[in-house]
Amino acid sequence: MEGLHGAGRRETGLEEAAQEELTAALAGRPLVCVERFSTALRTGYTGPAPVEVLRPALSIGCYSAWDPALPGMVVAAEERTRTRSVAERHAWLPRVRHEAARYLLKLDRPPVVFTWYDNARLRELAGPGGVVAAIDADVRAAIEAKHLLDDLLRAAGVPAVARVPCVHVERLPGLAELRRAVGTERVVVQAGRRADRHGTVVVAGEDDMPRAARLLGPYRVAAYVPGWPCTIAVLSVPDRDGGVRVYADRPAHTSAGIAELGAGPMRSTGDDWSRPWPTPAAALLIECAERIAFWAWRRYGAAGLFSVEAILTPGERVHLTAIKWRHQEGTEVASVNQQAAGLPPFVLAHLSVMLGGPVTWLGDAQEFNQRTLLRSARPGGPFHVRVRLARDTPVRVSAAHGPGVYRLDRSGSLRWVRRGAHPSQARASQGEFLLANLPEPDVVCHPGAHLATVEGVAEGGAHPFDGPDTASLATRRIVAAVEDLFDEVKEL
Repeated sequence: MEGLHGAGRRETGLEEAAQEELTAALAGRPLVCVERFSTALRTGYTGPAPVEVLRPALSIGCYSAWDPALPGMVVAAEERTRTRSVAERHAWLPRVRHEAARYLLKLDRPPVVFTWYDNARLRELAGPGGVVAAIDADVRAAIEAKHLLDDLLRAAGVPAVARVPCVHVERLPGLAELRRAVGTERVVVQAGRRADRHGTVVVAGEDDMPRAARLLGPYRVAAYVPGWPCTIAVLSVPDRDGGVRVYADRPAHTSAGIAELGAGPMRSTGDDWSRPWPTPAAALLIECAERIAFWAWRRYGAAGLFSVEAILTPGERVHLTAIKWRHQEGTEVASVNQQAAGLPPFVLAHLSVMLGGPVTWLGDAQEFNQRTLLRSARPGGPFHVRVRLARDTPVRVSAAHGPGVYRLDRSGSLRWVRRGAHPSQARASQGEFLLANLPEPDVVCHPGAHLATVEGVAEGGAHPFDGPDTASLATRRIVAAVEDLFDEVKEL
């Protein structure tokens, strides 16, 4: 991929145009970020082509921010609880609600709240006159509903070759009947109203059926398709003719269930945009994403950032498995793809769309997607790897500089290189990588907690994962070095 470490340095004037349009859409209202990572949007406002309008006036999150990715003000739950755990990851917002409200009062105008998706709690937090710049909760739920996926794909005109044989049932019948219905020995049972992997069980035999039965119906039961999970970020922008323009990012290979990274079955461990894609498969995935975007606009008037998940088979065929109508964790590092192409991140356009503003700087969508197709066939690109605590006992950081650019020395230990917050600031040719979201030394991390995210730009034949459930040797060495930063907590 061209310009990975010089991402966005070309003088195109697009950053200025994008910043002006988003500034106009904000109309003087402060940007407030509400997301687990209090440094969300950092790849947009740090790094080689920073767009300062993306730096939030206030960030409300779970994990602490770090320099040079500091928003104007920060309210982080972890700074109060000094605890990092699976439970805290899901319950952090109520813990900081009252303090966040006090910080919001310090702003001179009602805010624009940037978050994954709209809900009543966030609207209450935004307050009178505030705006939650996210997809409507009911629209998101309808589009992401698993038990409606096949109907949606048919309505959108997604080719049958890209769909997985499946049935939708209110109650689960026996395994033999499910196998006959979808035509495979292994079947995938999914809770109808969940769009993530926590509502998914792969059933290989009768012993797996009790776990599947514990999911809440209605159910989508699909044929098991072997291959590499993948995802593609898509941006839908209303045009002047009553339709939408659709821009597709380079697709990523997604890995999950890697025990040595602390991930249980079906739990994602990261995305890799560096692997070359077979052109016919990438072209079909982009076409399907376009059809879904056109349908969502016709049916719901929905636009903005979303992603399509799929399986890339060993035979280089693509089968769609999910739609997530929102930006998500991978959006942060995926922005490096747009910057490498000489563009501001998609998220600038997403915010403008959510606020009803125009987006003129992206150019012709078909030309953009054709360039995406060409870039997808080349090696090299960004990646992120999530590291969770795999031990059974709590730990805390013993000694570290905190988030920033690191490398491994000859003994395999971490060595601090410099401050940083953008993946491209780590020089892959020199063995560097970015460690994001490391906890502070007195934060106690419990089993399953997120310890850090390894980010960077892979070049040539180097990749963070050797397979959909296998980390590369280089990744395993980095993870081992990260784990060595932590000591067991004897007493709590």
